[in-house]
Amino acid sequence: MRVRKVFWLVVLLVLLFFARPLWEEKASEYVDVSFLESIDEMIEQVAGNPSITKAVDQAKEFTADIGGQLQTFVGQSSAEMPEQVDKPELEGTESLVAIHNITLGMSKEEAQTIVGLPLRLMRNEYGTDWHSYHQDYQNYMLLSYNDKGQVNGMFTNQDLISSTKGITMASDREAVRAAFGKPLKSLQKGNVQYILDTRNEYDMFKVNHLYITVFYDIHEENTVTAIQVIDEKLEAKRPDIYAEPDKELKEGYEFLLFELTNSARIQRELPLLKWDETARGTGRKHSQDMAENDYFSHTNLAGQSPFDRMGDDGITFFVAGENLAYGQYNSIFAHEGLMNSAGHRENIVKRDFGYLGIGVAYNSENQPYYTENFFNR
Repeated sequence: MRVRKVFWLVVLLVLLFFARPLWEEKASEYVDVSFLESIDEMIEQVAGNPSITKAVDQAKEFTADIGGQLQTFVGQSSAEMPEQVDKPELEGTESLVAIHNITLGMSKEEAQTIVGLPLRLMRNEYGTDWHSYHQDYQNYMLLSYNDKGQVNGMFTNQDLISSTKGITMASDREAVRAAFGKPLKSLQKGNVQYILDTRNEYDMFKVNHLYITVFYDIHEENTVTAIQVIDEKLEAKRPDIYAEPDKELKEGYEFLLFELTNSARIQRELPLLKWDETARGTGRKHSQDMAENDYFSHTNLAGQSPFDRMGDDGITFFVAGENLAYGQYNSIFAHEGLMNSAGHRENIVKRDFGYLGIGVAYNSENQPYYTENFFNR
């Protein structure tokens, strides 16, 4: 019995050790993997102990047998295109809109049997978290859950939409309005009526208990580029048009804008960008400067350009660029607005870029300022 326990312990250690090249780089984006050094030392000690050499050899054979399966699970390098997954069908559901066959009210357990486990949680303006699901940004979608574990919010900017109204990513603004009716011109929050400054780049509809926001790509004949569906009870929890900022919300906005950027890139068969923490710091300082001093410009009050500020923070690059956004309700609206601006869109889809850091800050009215710093070294 003791030998069997030792064997399986060795299997786990050796599996972790030999599979390390497959997942270490991806995991290092999210957690500190320095703890693996002690595991490396343990593996070396185990391998040098004659009393369990046989167990080590058996463990190596075991890990070799499942190596191909592990490679499939971990996925390809972030710089490579993952395999395209077919769009699911609605499968007879009576719901008005489904995203990847998921509808509002579905349980978390049922939803995650379809999409798997989330890769990141990001605080949103509703006080819940966006759970991010994708395969190297293919089939990208966000889900929010209520305190009963039911889906109360959904978003996607990829071809995962099913609708009893026949709306798809190929639909244009006129078709969407014909399906969902007249879009809202304002949104009531408490005693304040907020006018929606859509600029014809998106429509928000109230259909039964749903708030449906449809975003359009003005560079592609106003076809649908993204859709968000929010339960009215969740929308009611947002007391103002702008959320009260805190550390979690700031980080949630930053990482969400990063994910949306990569989701846009993968659809255009472009290499994925890597997160850069130093560039986030550069972006945060510029966003904070603009928010505190009430200006909006790539050149700060000291006359520094984005390249000056990045250089001052020790970022070396052979190509770099910066996107700014201000006043949007959240990162989804900010990203869609940037994609509808030719110059900003060019940065988002520029093949030469390899890294991105995003910094968010808020002014006294809780309006977010976004600074995206793109570069490659």
